[in-house]
Amino acid sequence: MNKEIVVNSTNEETRIGIVEDSKLVELFVERPEYERMVGDIYKGKVSRVLPGMQAAFIDIGHEQNAFLHFSDVTSSYQDYFIDYDEVDNEHKVRQQYKNDEFDVAKNLKRGQDILVQIIKEPIGTKGCRVTTNIALPGRFTVLVPGKKHVGISRKISNNKERKRLKGIARQIVTENTGLIMRTVAENKNERSITKDLNKLINTWQKMQNKMRTQEAPTLIYKDMAMASSIIRDLFTSDVDRVIVDSRKLMREIKNYIKYVAPQLVNKISYYNGRNPIFDEFNVEREIEKMADKKVWMRNGGYIIIEPTEALVSIDVNSGKYIGRKDHESNSLNINLEAAREIARQTRLRDLGGIIVIDFIDLQEEDNRRKVFLELRKEFSKDRSITKIEGVSRFGLIEMTRQRVRPSVLHNIKDACPVCNGTGLVPSLNTTVSDIERWIQRYRISGGDRRITIHVTDEVFRYMNKGRYSKRLKLMWKYWMKIRLVKDAHLNIGEFEIYDRLNKNKIELNNNDNKS
Repeated sequence: MNKEIVVNSTNEETRIGIVEDSKLVELFVERPEYERMVGDIYKGKVSRVLPGMQAAFIDIGHEQNAFLHFSDVTSSYQDYFIDYDEVDNEHKVRQQYKNDEFDVAKNLKRGQDILVQIIKEPIGTKGCRVTTNIALPGRFTVLVPGKKHVGISRKISNNKERKRLKGIARQIVTENTGLIMRTVAENKNERSITKDLNKLINTWQKMQNKMRTQEAPTLIYKDMAMASSIIRDLFTSDVDRVIVDSRKLMREIKNYIKYVAPQLVNKISYYNGRNPIFDEFNVEREIEKMADKKVWMRNGGYIIIEPTEALVSIDVNSGKYIGRKDHESNSLNINLEAAREIARQTRLRDLGGIIVIDFIDLQEEDNRRKVFLELRKEFSKDRSITKIEGVSRFGLIEMTRQRVRPSVLHNIKDACPVCNGTGLVPSLNTTVSDIERWIQRYRISGGDRRITIHVTDEVFRYMNKGRYSKRLKLMWKYWMKIRLVKDAHLNIGEFEIYDRLNKNKIELNNNDNKS
């Protein structure tokens, strides 16, 4: 598989596309006003403790308080604010935390300082989600203060290599500190891993000084900018090249890679072509299609993606597909291609939560299993945690996917101000009916018989069309003088009512229309 990282940098934003076999599979967008938050560490203050919700709200200085679920609180969270150098019997204090039955609701107090790390960015009206399980990611290792756990990435499958890395980890890890070996640590020597860990330990020591001296709420640690963090996490030996259209950003990436993985420096190149870089690699075309509900597949079939508040529904259809075999074989081919496209679109659009997929019905159990295994194989490439259930008797597959940030569509698209994202606007008939209902209420209130109505150009033409126009019929029906005025400032479905001189806007206290 050919894998490339394409980076486009402008004054307004930085966009990073992950391209596999010439297809865009992931997109990241960062702007100055919207920076990546996951991984940031704050010294916060407990604002509220709600045992009924099994959660607490933490003031970290944001507009919305952070959400801390009790399951994300460990008994060692208090350790960060105890200076053990000044405690006479350190072992006794630590043993007390270990032996006491830990009850979050009783131990967590309002106004208490607490160290938390963001694990999920704000989505909609919800604040970010945080945890007290602090972790500092490096290139090869992840430092976990306050733990004694040594872990190895599950993606390292070679038992001999896992044993070697675990041995290195136990030799270099410091007291009361946990360590996780990342996937990119595979086949790396002890010197490189130790160098990476020492950098993290130095960072942690600086953080401890800030924790002691600064008042909550305050930012203690800011994770790398998006471009740097993606290079840190995704630029591995299986990436064929990184192409950047900014010399400044390219130098920053090269300087970082020289420090952590010098053998990969030659894979970084500067793009100086005439076409915009995303046009050259067909990334822009894929981005333009991201908002489309219907996604066509190469074999002529298509899928419909419908995100809702509760879940994401995906429907598979045969479309223009014309198979040469029986119905079961044709349906299997469409479903297998759909499984691959669904996995790609899910990663690309960063869909999360509950996802329900309605595949074309298959009669044979063996064929259903093939579709399930194909879907699971494609999602194995996904960095987000996914759980997939088998095909139900209704031909549905239910799955969940971890979501740590708002969908990338929220970064590149705004909801339509007219339809508020529904895709639907009032019809001409509905708008005219709304106007008539307004007139009914107005006549009941005893208003003047002469009014001026501001409408859109389309409604103006519709109401004045024909010898016996809609406007004339309303005038005869309610025995009123109605003058229509075109108003380019109005959106579809909107109208405004003014007095006969077209000076003062008329408002009804009990109206429910858009005037």
